[in-house]
Amino acid sequence: MPTTFDKREEDFEKRFAHDEELRFKAIARRNKMLGLWAAEKLGLSGADADVYARDVVMAEYAEGDHDVFKKIRSDFDAKGVAQSDHQIRRTMDEFLELAIRQVQQTG
Repeated sequence: MPTTFDKREEDFEKRFAHDEELRFKAIARRNKMLGLWAAEKLGLSGADADVYARDVVMAEYAEGDHDVFKKIRSDFDAKGVAQSDHQIRRTMDEFLELAIRQVQQTG
């Protein structure tokens, strides 16, 4: 028979799993928005911008935020796009805040 402690532990585990799922969705959404933002700066549009945004989303799965930043920094440098590291990171933070709000609204 489950104790109060067991029930509390189970509730905590469910909440943790739910929070992790929301975090995962928010980061993926942030990376897509970031990819589309970067694509525009790189002069990409339409299907090319969508492909680039997908590449940014996939960079997250390699090493996380560092690889997302590194990919965009490298691509900007290669194309001569004038954006400072601070501007890129600030945009990443702003899009993450927006993505979190959107994910929380949609569940």
